[in-house]
Amino acid sequence: MDRRQFLRRGVLGGAALLGAPFVSTGRCRLYADQRTVEVSTRAIDRVLDSKVVDMLGLLTFDWPRLYRWQRRPETFTRDDYWHLEPEGVDVYHPAVEPGGADPPLTIRRWLAGWNALLDRHACFLARVESVTDLFDVPTTGKLGVLVGFQNSTHFRTVADVAEYYALGQRVSQLTYDTANALGCGCRVRDRGLTAFGARVVGEMNRLGMAVDVSHCGERTSLDAIAASRRPVLITHANCRALVPGHPRCKSDETIRRMAMGGGVMGITFVRSFVSRGRSPSLDDVADHFEHVARVAGVEHVGLGSDLAADAVDRNTGEVWSAYRIRGVEPSLRIFQLTETLLGRGYTDRHLELILGANFIRALANAWGLGELPPDAARDRGRDPFCSPSLRPTLRETLGAR
Repeated sequence: MDRRQFLRRGVLGGAALLGAPFVSTGRCRLYADQRTVEVSTRAIDRVLDSKVVDMLGLLTFDWPRLYRWQRRPETFTRDDYWHLEPEGVDVYHPAVEPGGADPPLTIRRWLAGWNALLDRHACFLARVESVTDLFDVPTTGKLGVLVGFQNSTHFRTVADVAEYYALGQRVSQLTYDTANALGCGCRVRDRGLTAFGARVVGEMNRLGMAVDVSHCGERTSLDAIAASRRPVLITHANCRALVPGHPRCKSDETIRRMAMGGGVMGITFVRSFVSRGRSPSLDDVADHFEHVARVAGVEHVGLGSDLAADAVDRNTGEVWSAYRIRGVEPSLRIFQLTETLLGRGYTDRHLELILGANFIRALANAWGLGELPPDAARDRGRDPFCSPSLRPTLRETLGAR
């Protein structure tokens, strides 16, 4: 039984059907918390038939819970998988800016935590760290996790890039909002990419670690794009033409240069990035996708939602104010966005590109066509309750809910 059949049998993980689809209208009712949403069966099919990559997709905003999963991987259960898997996302890039007084130590701890969790739960979670993984993981029913970070302060020398690559890092944002040894973030005076930053970009290119400039200032972003021999990503940002003056929004010039190098820009659902001075709607989010498609081509825009399904107040059930966008339920965002873009005339092929194929192509080019070097290979481990008969394929695990 494939994913569509499961959906029509009434289960779509954190967004379940209330009864059968309305065959005569081609629409289904999905729910998120206590609210119901109608989505067309065509939108659902587009999501379920695509390889969906959210290049700033978080497993949870409950940081103590995530830390517990990483410190004690046995606390991640089938229920956790069942609540995550059906958002429609196949590959998550849950990058954070770890902070801390000792960035190398902090990053090693994060990597150790991710490795422990992914090793323990190979039945439900899958590493995405090679080109093969990009293509294969979305077909397995597992949730793909691509490990990256939203700052590069842990790169103290050029040689450090290889160390963190060997530990599993595959994407690195050059700076966060402020300046570091590589360049400048979007909230400080931007002096551009430093000589050290250019050498780090060259080493990332050589090894196959993707360069991300989401939080970089404009000059640093353009310098990095010029310095890189491989595609540079903007994993999560919005368009300055639609939200003038916001430092986290990218200019048309940066978007064009990124696209000329083969990069892709992921659009966020962060309220203040989407619109200023009024209450934004899902149509406003779609405007950012459409703007990048007009400026650079539909082949250069994708998902970078900067959102998790649990961005909801546990007491009131209301979406957190930073993500409160009319027409968006966090756990249903992929389906609702797809519905909106279909309504604007985007074709099935356009949706396939936007939902994941664009980032898969860009990452494959950024990483190169090689696999992990032998000295980076690790024992993947086994989940103690995972056996061939229990290993999920597509959405089989949901059939048992």
